[in-house]
Amino acid sequence: MSQHPSYLRVFCTFARNSLVRDMTFRGNFLIEIVSSMSWVCMNLGFYILIFQNTDSIGLDTGWGKYQFFIFLSTTLLVNSLVQAFFMPNAAEFSELIRTGTLDFALLKPIDTQFLVSLQRVNWASLGNFGFALVLMGYALSKVDYVPGVLQVILYPFYLLCGVAILYSLMISLAATSVWLGRNQTLYNFWFYITNFSRYPMEIYKGPIGTPLRHAFTFIVPVLVVVNVPAQLLVKPLRPQVPGDWLLPGFTVVAAAVSLLASRWVFNRSLLGYRSASS
Repeated sequence: MSQHPSYLRVFCTFARNSLVRDMTFRGNFLIEIVSSMSWVCMNLGFYILIFQNTDSIGLDTGWGKYQFFIFLSTTLLVNSLVQAFFMPNAAEFSELIRTGTLDFALLKPIDTQFLVSLQRVNWASLGNFGFALVLMGYALSKVDYVPGVLQVILYPFYLLCGVAILYSLMISLAATSVWLGRNQTLYNFWFYITNFSRYPMEIYKGPIGTPLRHAFTFIVPVLVVVNVPAQLLVKPLRPQVPGDWLLPGFTVVAAAVSLLASRWVFNRSLLGYRSASS
C-alpha cells in the first residue's frame, strides 16, 4: 500500500462530505444560493442602469455594455471559485489555531496547506458560476467580435491564474493568524484590495489612478486577475505583436510567484505555531 495519499481522492472526499453536510440542511443551502444570486442580480441591475446613461465605461477603453458584461462574468467566475473552495477554509484557519485543532492537521500524513485550504467546499457559491456562464453566453452573442480558438483555450488557463493569485493573497493573510491571533482586520483587507479587480484597468488614469494601476498590477497583481482573461474574449489576439503578450506573460509569472510566496509565508507561520499541548 502506498504511503502517500492520493490528493485528488482526498479532495473528492472533502467535496462529497461538504455536499452531504449542505444537503443535511437543505433550507439553509437554498437560502445561501438565493442570497448570493440576489446580490449578483442587484449588481447586474446596477450596471444595466449605468449603461442606460453611457455607451462605455471610460473614453476609448473598449469596454462597451456587452464587453463589460463579459468582464463581469469573468469576475463572477473567479470569485465563485475562490469563495467555493478557499474562502471558508481561510476564514476558519484562525479558529483552528485558537482551539488547537491545527495540531490534528499537522499530524496527518498529508500536506498541511492542502488540508487547511481545501477541507471544506461551499457548494452554494457555485450557483454564481452557473449564472456567470449564462451571462457570458448572452454577452458573447451580442458583441460583434468572435474570439478565436486560441483565445478560448487560453481563457480558462488565465482564469485559473487569477484564482491562484487571489488564493495566494488570501492564504497568506490567513496564515498571519499564527502571529496575530484573530486577524479579522487583515482578512477584511483582502476584500478591500480585491475590489480594485472588479473594474477594467483602463479606468485607472491620472495622478491618482495611474499609481494605483501600477501598484495593483505589478506589486499586488490583483488587476490582472480579471482583466487579462476578459480581454482575451473581447479584443483580437495578435501573436505577431510582442507588446500584446507582455501583460499575459506577466500574469503567468505573477501567479507562479504568488503561489511560491504564499507557500513560504504559510510554512514560516507553521514554524511559529505553538501546539495547544505545549
